[in-house]
Amino acid sequence: MSAVNNKSDKKSGRANTMIVAGVIALGAGLLFAYLMFYTSPEHNMEMVKVIAVTENGCIGETMDGFAVNIGDCNAEPGKYVQALVDQKTKERAALMNPTN
Repeated sequence: MSAVNNKSDKKSGRANTMIVAGVIALGAGLLFAYLMFYTSPEHNMEMVKVIAVTENGCIGETMDGFAVNIGDCNAEPGKYVQALVDQKTKERAALMNPTN
């Protein structure tokens, strides 16, 4: 007979494994939620000036100087139209191309 109880070590190891797996799952869930929020579009109606008409849709320039693809339109270059513009795309473009 041994003085060491090996049964409690197996339970303790299993509990530690479950805690580590829970922390990893929680971290992955939070990362997934953050990425879904960051990449989800936020559309607002804006007045844009059509600068080109391509086979992929019209390219417009917003009043603050961002070029956006507004999809199919019946406007000619130089005309102003109301279009849905993704605000998060504009924010990312501003971060990638600072004006200062």
